[in-house]
Amino acid sequence: MDQAYDLCEKLTNTHYENFSIASWFLPRAKRRYLYSIYAFCRHVDDIGDVYKGDRLIELDIWQNDFLKCYGGEPTHPYLIALQDTISKFGIPEDPFLKLIEANRMDQKENRYVSYADLEDYCLHSAEPVGQLVLYVFGYQDHERQALSDYTCRALQLTNFWQDVSRDLSNGRIYIPLEDMKQFGYSEKDLKDRIADRRFRDLMRFQVGRARHLFRMGTPLVDMVHDDFKLDLILFTRGGLKILDAIEDLDYDVLNNRPVISTFKKVSLMLGTFIKLRILGRFV
Repeated sequence: MDQAYDLCEKLTNTHYENFSIASWFLPRAKRRYLYSIYAFCRHVDDIGDVYKGDRLIELDIWQNDFLKCYGGEPTHPYLIALQDTISKFGIPEDPFLKLIEANRMDQKENRYVSYADLEDYCLHSAEPVGQLVLYVFGYQDHERQALSDYTCRALQLTNFWQDVSRDLSNGRIYIPLEDMKQFGYSEKDLKDRIADRRFRDLMRFQVGRARHLFRMGTPLVDMVHDDFKLDLILFTRGGLKILDAIEDLDYDVLNNRPVISTFKKVSLMLGTFIKLRILGRFV
């Protein structure tokens, strides 16, 4: 079991720079369980994104092994650790199954007609992660999960708007086609990487949408224990900093990828830590 958890930790710290830095502030007693959840997420995403064989078949194989976490004996080390995490915190299977389904959706869809379609994707790809983390911290109620869903959806959208160019190179468009039509901007314009006023107005609208979701999720901070507040606000502030960076580029994410340097990340985290632990506030 310890070896399985060690593998989860190694994978997490190798692939998730943001999580690695943020984990400085995580309660030590919770870390191994969060590592197992992140290892599950990373592995299923790798199947959906980089696996060289039939991804749908491999996702089915992974799901079958995962289901053994509930009354069976999974074989993959990540799942051996995850089964222990599931048992300790009473985590249901639904959030995990949604994450697997999100990767099936990735194999079938590379365009989203409406924002409602994109929300449905986020329902599977992003929101379950926040729900799983809440379980580890002892929260199972609908109210907190709904607030977490807003934040996770905002983070997912922020990632989409940060990576418009990269996703386009991979044949994916996450900007809802109905929104593009509303701003008089076509898919051909996007493929030609035309970052004119129409595109900037379109992205300004999308950034505003993500900011609104972050605001909707903010009340969750006052509804969790202190040992979770810091990480929660850090993920929100980190997402907002990415949106700030998009604005600083005048929304031209076709020719530039907005990023936050490691120095700025650490500064943000330490500044937030000081405000929370010493001054008792976030702003």
